[in-house]
Amino acid sequence: MKMLLKNAREKKGLKTREVAQLLGIDQALISKFESGSRKPTRDQVIKLASLLEIDLETIMVAWLKEKILYEIGQDEFALKALIIAEQEIRHQSKSTTKKLSLALQKLLHEIDNLKAKLDTFRQYDSYRIAQALDLEYTFESNRIEGNTMTLRETDLVINEGLTISGKSMREHLEAINHQEAIAFIKDLMQKNIPLHEREVLAIHNLILRGIHPQDAGRYRKVQVMIKGSTYMPPQPYMVAKEMEVFFIWYETNKNKIHPIVLAAEMHERLVTIHPFIDGNVRTSRLVMNLILLQHGYIIANIKGDYDSKMQYYQSLETAQTKNNKDDFILFIAQTEKESLERYISIIGQ
Repeated sequence: MKMLLKNAREKKGLKTREVAQLLGIDQALISKFESGSRKPTRDQVIKLASLLEIDLETIMVAWLKEKILYEIGQDEFALKALIIAEQEIRHQSKSTTKKLSLALQKLLHEIDNLKAKLDTFRQYDSYRIAQALDLEYTFESNRIEGNTMTLRETDLVINEGLTISGKSMREHLEAINHQEAIAFIKDLMQKNIPLHEREVLAIHNLILRGIHPQDAGRYRKVQVMIKGSTYMPPQPYMVAKEMEVFFIWYETNKNKIHPIVLAAEMHERLVTIHPFIDGNVRTSRLVMNLILLQHGYIIANIKGDYDSKMQYYQSLETAQTKNNKDDFILFIAQTEKESLERYISIIGQ
């Protein structure tokens, strides 16, 4: 693991002093980690992985291997103990893995068939189609949050630079900001930039730019309540730790579960932490759609009409208050299926 850390640090052009400052620990510790004379804690390994952009699974396996070897050394019963431990870990893993419902399995199969069909039409895609669908996404996403602009008005603000009489400055900024946030996540996808804390904060910064500049891209420092919901988000002092767990979960599961389930889970987990003073749900949807785009799917555009919005929020609250995410994941999967069907109908004509 020591060479893994050193190579990653040098690749990023960072000195041990700079890494220590960013992690808030002593410089001598970084040197000891790299020499192998001192082992980092689990939390330190996770922070190093994020800072140095090392695959979490790779570094955790290396760290655990060294930890196991240190604990058991050359004990004569070590190998037998490891074999029994492996069997126990495999048993626990099987018992804790949640099986997908038959309804969700069927839906995911239909989605993947649609994705395969869409891939055969990709050559007929065009910037104009993408631009129109991105505009619809901005309109619907803002409509869910109470923005009163019509689709046409949203178009005039974004593409013509016009000011709509009777609409607030905030509504204008919400349209402009969201459209720029879509461009940002598409750029992340095209450049194959992995999802880390920096990217989530950057998305949120775009969403609240000019609306709450002092809070844009920053975790909240006060307690919040969610209007119309019985769920109470964590206290502000817990947000940073909850976000750390959020990214650990992502790194641990990003290659293990279906991308649709992964995207829905990340949406639900982020909005449940509610790390920002405002713009949490929009940011969560954008993070969800970034993951979908990274896996070759398209933006799941949740509609802002009353029925769709109620189903969306009710399934989300069930996930938050009853620890049952089935309805929410199904809702997201159904939304992606409908978005794929519409996209294919447009470019496949």
